[in-house]
Amino acid sequence: MKISVVIITLNEERNIERCIRSVQEVADEIIVLDAFSTDNTPAICQGLGVRFEQRKWEGYASTKNYLNSLAHCDYILSLDADEAVDSVLKEEILALKHLNEPEIYSVNRLTNYCGKWIKHSGWYPDIKVRLFPKKDSYWSGEFVHEELVFPATIPVKQLNGHLEHYSYYSFKEHRERADKYSTLTARKMYEAGQRSSWIKPYLSGLMRFVKMYILQKGYLDGKMGFKIAQISCQSNVFKYKELRRITQEAQ
Repeated sequence: MKISVVIITLNEERNIERCIRSVQEVADEIIVLDAFSTDNTPAICQGLGVRFEQRKWEGYASTKNYLNSLAHCDYILSLDADEAVDSVLKEEILALKHLNEPEIYSVNRLTNYCGKWIKHSGWYPDIKVRLFPKKDSYWSGEFVHEELVFPATIPVKQLNGHLEHYSYYSFKEHRERADKYSTLTARKMYEAGQRSSWIKPYLSGLMRFVKMYILQKGYLDGKMGFKIAQISCQSNVFKYKELRRITQEAQ
């Protein structure tokens, strides 16, 4: 099995070197598709000898599908720039390179939040399909939360180890990105015909906090678990308020 590692980037100078170095031993090629970063991301990638391409951003699914089309190998390992393969997962992937069976592999993503590894809060386990045949696999999703579509006849196997996810370095960054995703999700909901009552934002936000902090044991993650639940609650409120705003503007 030969593997193309593909990574999308935009201003990822603090993450991209760690990501690339974590897969250098398992990759037969590494391709970075950059959305015209203005920081040191291009220089770092070029210095590490990967194939570096740039293209105007056209959404997650479209960008990832274009990136997959650039791959020369039969198998693709798709990573985000803020992710890295740990030593156990690396050995698992290396063992697969001696196989030729068409299978799909999922990984368990472990998130580092402001310096702390999160083991609860609904963030772990976090199973993602990331290693798959290039043929007949593609990303779907117009606005946000793209999903991989692959042949249902091919079995999915779980690999040991972790895909380390260095998600947020500050609470402010978490809130800003969460609100960004909430805006995109609100647009997706509106296009799907969903609407929101005036009380929905607050009920939804409260339910999100209770679910993450209590039911999913976020309290075991200490202060970070509380902040994750709090920001998720606030962004859920924002999401449904944004849906109401979009709906009212369209009337």
